[in-house]
Amino acid sequence: MGSTTPAIRGDAARRQGERRRGAVVAALMLAMALAALDSTVVSTAVPQIVGDLGGFSVFSWLFSGYLLAVTVTLPVYGKLSDTFGRKPVLVVGAAVFLAGSLLCAVAWNMGALIAFRIVQGLGGGALQGTVQTLAADLYPLAERPRIQSRLSTVWAVSAVAGPGLGGVLAAYADWRWIFLINLPIGAAALWLIVRHLHEPERETARHARVDWAGALTVFACGGVLLTALVQGGVAWPWLSAPSLTLFGAGLALVAVVVTVERRAAQPIIPGWVWRRRTIAAVNLALGALGLLMVAPAVFLPTYAQSVLGLGPVAAGFVLSVWTLSWPVSAALSQHVYRRIGFRDTALLGIGLGTLILLAFPFLPYPGSWWQPTLLMLLLGGALGLFQLPLIIGVQSTVGWSERGTTTASVLFCRQTGQTLGASLFGAVANGVLAARLGGVGDLDSVTRALDAGTAPEATRRAIADAVHAVYLGAAGAAALAFVVLLLVAPRRFPVLPE
Repeated sequence: MGSTTPAIRGDAARRQGERRRGAVVAALMLAMALAALDSTVVSTAVPQIVGDLGGFSVFSWLFSGYLLAVTVTLPVYGKLSDTFGRKPVLVVGAAVFLAGSLLCAVAWNMGALIAFRIVQGLGGGALQGTVQTLAADLYPLAERPRIQSRLSTVWAVSAVAGPGLGGVLAAYADWRWIFLINLPIGAAALWLIVRHLHEPERETARHARVDWAGALTVFACGGVLLTALVQGGVAWPWLSAPSLTLFGAGLALVAVVVTVERRAAQPIIPGWVWRRRTIAAVNLALGALGLLMVAPAVFLPTYAQSVLGLGPVAAGFVLSVWTLSWPVSAALSQHVYRRIGFRDTALLGIGLGTLILLAFPFLPYPGSWWQPTLLMLLLGGALGLFQLPLIIGVQSTVGWSERGTTTASVLFCRQTGQTLGASLFGAVANGVLAARLGGVGDLDSVTRALDAGTAPEATRRAIADAVHAVYLGAAGAAALAFVVLLLVAPRRFPVLPE
């Protein structure tokens, strides 16, 4: 009897541990859903927001301000989570995010709403980075594909559902509910984290020295450069005084960041992030992923409506099918990388992705809806095979005290790639349109004319050519990721023993 008691107690402790881990995972999924939803949920409610608050000329900052704040805070939160633990960073980030949501709901003009969206983004950076890091902490290498594929599914479904949810709330309730709905969901996630996440005390937290000078310079540098990328070619021409001034200030701040971080005892962006081949290669490859993702995410709905003649709902379906194949492929990728390794699995995925992107310009004009839908389904499968092995692989090459910084650097590069892609491919699309239409109009004005029924057939063909050019650029980004992995990444990732 005495010998069986410890076994019974051990089983009970394991069951309790599993229940706690399940509760934490539920909280991570809720937090991930919030971060993804708020990237896109505002888009379809803009007419109602502008009609209530005004500020049409600056409404684009509702998106840009949030995404900028998320992006530039990722490295800071990554380092803080390695220093003080994941729980305090996640709790503070969730609290800031919820405070920003409440402030957005009571905003009295567009300027206030933009400022409060930035507050939301300051918390969203903690949610996005720390959730991915905690997922790696909670599960051993063999089980990480399961949790990461769940998070990928939550992110994809939430991001795609965001515009629809925002439109429904704005049409049948009030646009302020877009932000108020965050409060009960976020509160539930926060309670689960506080109640069930228990981290062991780490030696690093006792002797921590926070590099606040580095945090501020990284924040300022990222904010200035990303603002230049987001607003260049939109709010002002690329070669105008505001654009050149911002790029010049950003480059000067890069030099300041390098100087400050070299002198810091515990820098926010440590040099080893770029000195280690594995991390540097994954950063560059996922930066290219962020770049190429812009092509379908931004330009495919326009193509589906303007060229194929689909309605908004059908156009959304053409885009959303990659959220079905991406998580499935990611979950199954473990069976591939256990045989051929992380790098070669990612090479297989991005190689297929390059071919699929190259196939898009060869679609017939005007074509049928199922053709781009099939390509998007295949592309999602290819990118799931590419992204997840890289994230799991790079997290497995570092210990607990470096995992937050490593994960944040990967996410930062992906976000930066998306920002660069939006600017670069927007310029490509507008350049092709200008060449086809004699220098008149850009993508936004041309698609509005098509919606109003005032544009000729030649305009529809010009849009098809512009989107084809964007997809060729995306294929180039995919090929760049392939080359980086082939030449920079080691064939076998140096996985640490668990």
